[in-house]
Amino acid sequence: MTSELAVFLEALELGRYAGVLADNDVDLDVLPDLSDEDLRELGLSLGHRRKLLTALRQRSESPPDVAPSLSAGTVVGDASSTREDDAERRQLTVMFCDLVGSSQLSTQIDPEELREVLRRYHDAVTGAVVAQGGHVAKLLGDGVLAYFGWPSAHEDDADHAIRAALAAVAEVPGILAAGAPLAARAGIATGPVVIGDMMGETVRERGAVAGATPNLAARLQGVAAPGEVVIHSAPGG
Repeated sequence: MTSELAVFLEALELGRYAGVLADNDVDLDVLPDLSDEDLRELGLSLGHRRKLLTALRQRSESPPDVAPSLSAGTVVGDASSTREDDAERRQLTVMFCDLVGSSQLSTQIDPEELREVLRRYHDAVTGAVVAQGGHVAKLLGDGVLAYFGWPSAHEDDADHAIRAALAAVAEVPGILAAGAPLAARAGIATGPVVIGDMMGETVRERGAVAGATPNLAARLQGVAAPGEVVIHSAPGG
């Protein structure tokens, strides 16, 4: 039997914690009352605690017919039963962070060890994003896509994105794999986009973005050196 709590956690890619929460009699009614310290004692990492607490806050602020999810991942199922949010045009800062040399690393260590390394890497990057008020949009293998300016917008979103990227690339070298420290690199771009839920007959993507800004952030990440953050400077910015 799949509980409502398990479904909620799976949507956040945190399904591994469903068992320990259930063992401690924590359900979806109790979960919002847990503190960061409570979650730490239950074994959740810093990044996952921040991710869960942010999702719970968003859930409490969302209309009851909107499925709660921090990730903008794709959900396959009957999309006809879910309301499509109106897309909106706004200024968005996009951060794309990538793990350097991950393809080579995958040939050097066991897949289970690689999975743990990637988990720690994702924790480091998502923790930095959430700490700066960003939204973790997608985990793309060894990449992390984050938005600053959606769902909530602030005048200094670009500054927070830069701080998050610098913190992430500084944190990642503390993770060792195959006897060597890891390295990350990031690209940041700001520009106009249209963002909102994208729904087809069987697929829904929350927070789908249309515009050149995410592609620009990805290209900037691609030219960054290990440990470097490359930032697009828009005209007049």
